[in-house]
Amino acid sequence: MTPLEYKNDILRRARRVVVKVGSQILSSREGIEESRLRGLVRELADLHSAKKQLVIVSSGAVAAGMTRLGRTERPKTIQEKQALAAVGQIKLMALYERHFSKFDKSVAQVLLTHEDLANRQRYINAKHTFQMLLESSIIPIVNENDTVAVEEMKFGDNDHLSALVATLLGADLLVILSDVQGVYDRDPRAHANAQVIALIEDAKGTKVTIEGSSRSVLGTGGIATKIAAAEEAAAGGIPTIITSGLGGGAIQRVFDPREQTGTLVLADQNRLTHRKHWIAYNLKPAGDVVVDSGAHEAVVHKGKSLLPSGIKEIRGAFGVGDCVRCVDLNDQEFARGLVNYSAQELNQIKGLHTSKIEKILGYKAYDEIIHRDDLVVL
Repeated sequence: MTPLEYKNDILRRARRVVVKVGSQILSSREGIEESRLRGLVRELADLHSAKKQLVIVSSGAVAAGMTRLGRTERPKTIQEKQALAAVGQIKLMALYERHFSKFDKSVAQVLLTHEDLANRQRYINAKHTFQMLLESSIIPIVNENDTVAVEEMKFGDNDHLSALVATLLGADLLVILSDVQGVYDRDPRAHANAQVIALIEDAKGTKVTIEGSSRSVLGTGGIATKIAAAEEAAAGGIPTIITSGLGGGAIQRVFDPREQTGTLVLADQNRLTHRKHWIAYNLKPAGDVVVDSGAHEAVVHKGKSLLPSGIKEIRGAFGVGDCVRCVDLNDQEFARGLVNYSAQELNQIKGLHTSKIEKILGYKAYDEIIHRDDLVVL
């Protein structure tokens, strides 16, 4: 099929849509450009009226706070960012509420930290909250809770957050509005003949080299983060469209069956289960388990669990149930999963046969260091 045919096939089935709006779409050095936000809200309201369940992941709080306080450079410390976000978030949400209300649309603010989606119970609670809002025809507007986020709790960028929200909700489509037309085959600023890649069929297998990144003083993400977000969504069975949100009409173009726009990244055919996607993308690894070639072969190609006999080295101080990276002898991560033993215990039993675990530790909880059900091959 052509890229347009793929897009139209997806649109016919797309009932639940997540739209990520970058700060560069809404903001300038003078503050939030209300005319841009007003035009975008009009398009989003039309989409919602077309019986779509809509979730918006919107940046712009820090940018609004910067300009409101007369700042022209991004904050360099977490504390500065938190203060600017506190100032800007209230204005951003007030603008969304005001303009959506003109179309009789109700909105809700949802602020998240990484810990909210890394903790399994809070992850499920967040999912239930979103579902209740959507069933009530309310449009959730999501942002990272920068006011309380600290380094280990940060998503890093709202592209990643949008992919996590999309998979949390089992969305049918993720739309990332950027300041570029899509994913180019080379840096368009350095190469006049750069072309937009209309279709990426295999997010994991596609190697796109971007010489530099699309950054602005008001944004934290670049095109690399958008590709990574699309790969995360694809692993959860969700297609992504990366396109420009500048100039107006972006949402209309995405949902126009006659128009090909941006880059469409198809979903993986063999999608991860919700739990394995949560392990792979929501959790931050607490350490590394370095394995030999035999263990690598068993995990990657034979679908086996990870046993202690193949472990060569333990890095980090992690506990039972923590997420760890599985790394080969070339220091390349090939999987991650939830460990059944602590780092201290693994240092005692690494390289040993499972039959010797109880003799060394005095007990044996499991034969497997990471069971296949808790292991995700990347």
